[in-house]
Amino acid sequence: MTVVTLPCREMTADLPVTPGNLLDFPDDPIACMRRLQRQHGLIAALEQDSTRIHFVFGPDYNRQVLSDAQTFHSRFFAVRGPRQSPQRRLTSGLLSMNGEQHKQHRRLVMDAFLKKAIQGYLPTVRSLCDEMLADWRPGQERDLSRDMTEFLLRLTSVILFGTADAELACRIGRMIDQWVHLNHELGMGAFIADEQFTLKYDHLLELAGELEQQIAGLIQQRRQAHGHGCDALSMMLAAHDDQGRMSDEELIGQTALIFAAAHLTTAHSLTWTLFLLAQHPGVMSRLHAQLQSGLDGGFPTLEQVERVPLMERVVKESMRVLPASSYSQRIVTQPTRLGPFDLPAGAGVVFSQFITHHLPELFPEPDVFLPDRWETISPSPYAYLPYGAGPRMCLGGPLAMVILKTVPAAILQRFKLTVVPGTEITGKVISTMLSPTQPVWMRIDQQDGRFESQPVTGNIGTLVDLREIASPLRRAA
Repeated sequence: MTVVTLPCREMTADLPVTPGNLLDFPDDPIACMRRLQRQHGLIAALEQDSTRIHFVFGPDYNRQVLSDAQTFHSRFFAVRGPRQSPQRRLTSGLLSMNGEQHKQHRRLVMDAFLKKAIQGYLPTVRSLCDEMLADWRPGQERDLSRDMTEFLLRLTSVILFGTADAELACRIGRMIDQWVHLNHELGMGAFIADEQFTLKYDHLLELAGELEQQIAGLIQQRRQAHGHGCDALSMMLAAHDDQGRMSDEELIGQTALIFAAAHLTTAHSLTWTLFLLAQHPGVMSRLHAQLQSGLDGGFPTLEQVERVPLMERVVKESMRVLPASSYSQRIVTQPTRLGPFDLPAGAGVVFSQFITHHLPELFPEPDVFLPDRWETISPSPYAYLPYGAGPRMCLGGPLAMVILKTVPAAILQRFKLTVVPGTEITGKVISTMLSPTQPVWMRIDQQDGRFESQPVTGNIGTLVDLREIASPLRRAA
């Protein structure tokens, strides 16, 4: 997703506007947004040559932007491509739809992410998790980020495309991953003239053509198959409402964007969660005790994982302090008032999960990893929004939560993870996602219940306070 900018006509006097280079934002989104929030508070704008990006933080502005889907439209991709091109069709999924079209397609896609469907995906999650762990050996040093990314690539590919040809599904998944990254590399070039953003445009269109052809072939195979599979694509093929079914072109766009939204966000959330546990031995010790008493050593069922309540608190806190989706954007469709700004149609507004999740008035000691805070707090959907909020809240959130609670529980019953001392842990927002930019090296040992943190380098200390601080609840106990 790329930020849209628009020439502004308002006088900047008395407005929370910072003059600067608009490229500062894509270069380091968190640092840029932190500066704006510190200087101006909960609403701000970055301006260059009378062109602005607007930013909002906190639940009140989040609610205004995310609950009014008529005024604030979603546009996930900036590079839509020529009309009738594969690039235009691939970028025409839920994340780029608005109005009645979005409502209809959301209804058609919804069945693939309801509780019944999630139950049907669990054997696949368990099977692929077991396959991953079969390659792990005590004494190894493994790149946890790579392992989680590869695991989620296979899992998302199989859940979305089906298991008939898992290798084909993964091949298409890798192509989608490459296509999404290339879109975001080029995205700012749609609004800021810079040669570095336009040189790869022809390659993007060529890759889009190859990807569309592969997905179209998979859809045709599904149409010709007997019976209905339990993968998301089969469910979308079978879905219909009083306005009919999705066309193959619409299915191609939905498939590409659902994969793009699901794969890396969940992979990064798994990586950050396991890293935070490895660096907080007190939390890990208590979680280990619950895993031993509540589970049987294998991959947990949904009922069994409820016996480990600390697991859910750990996941929630991990997604608060290091949210994989760190910002997103809406486009104003009609003149509107937003705080002190009179926004014209076409203006871009960025909201940030990361900045909102780190506001001390919402979350005391906001930079500290404190899972026990979730025993006493219940923030509004616009204060805590790892999957967005409002009518466009992520449909895949419940499935992602199941993965995030069951997979770490399966891993940590069998293996102890310890960060390799001196590992560089650097996080950077790439394509809206807070991603590790270097391998996250972990030593894998047989689980023995003895945990210790290790010194690390990189910028992780600027994103989260890695000191282990007992929560007020634990101190009182």
